[in-house]
Amino acid sequence: MTFRGWPSEALEFYEGLVADNSKTYWTAHLPVYEERVKAPALALLADLEPEFGPGKIFRPYRDVRFSHDKTPYKDHLGIWLESGGYIQLGADGLAAGCGMYQMAPDQLERYRRTIVDEHLGPSLVTLIASIEKAGVGVHGHGTLKTAPRGFPKDHPRIELLRHKGLTTWQEWEPAPWMGTPAARDRIVDFLRTSRPLREWLDHHVGPSGR
Repeated sequence: MTFRGWPSEALEFYEGLVADNSKTYWTAHLPVYEERVKAPALALLADLEPEFGPGKIFRPYRDVRFSHDKTPYKDHLGIWLESGGYIQLGADGLAAGCGMYQMAPDQLERYRRTIVDEHLGPSLVTLIASIEKAGVGVHGHGTLKTAPRGFPKDHPRIELLRHKGLTTWQEWEPAPWMGTPAARDRIVDFLRTSRPLREWLDHHVGPSGR
């Protein structure tokens, strides 16, 4: 199956789920989810795999064991790519991200050590500027209010040092092109633009060994 976009019924499905997040709604509209939401997502994964590797669709069920919010279903579709990409579809449109959202302690140690390196640190600054110039935002996550322990508060790259995660992110409001192959093209453009950041993180931070 070739990806041809998500039809308007996919976004309408999530609009209804936001209004009525119940098993009754889910059961009644399960065929819409399977045919209009999940099937196009599987086709997209097949289209993306040759360039971006395999991926998976996240389960639609929420883990409510430790949450005050007991609504049973996620109000969006989430797709994970092995290459570090993430794709999201919901009532408010389409979004995509790439990078490392939450670094483990050993990753964070390597990240910070690289940031303060006088040769390697500036390369990330240049890379981020290039990505943002191309129209894709770069965002920090878990950002500390001050410098991490052992690092000077006046370091020239203190803003980067304060982050515990670093990703690209782009959002698109609902539009007719989402129901066409142009949705794939926009996602691919985003992933290609984001690739230098992911490669930098893979090289200098790498996977967690803990």
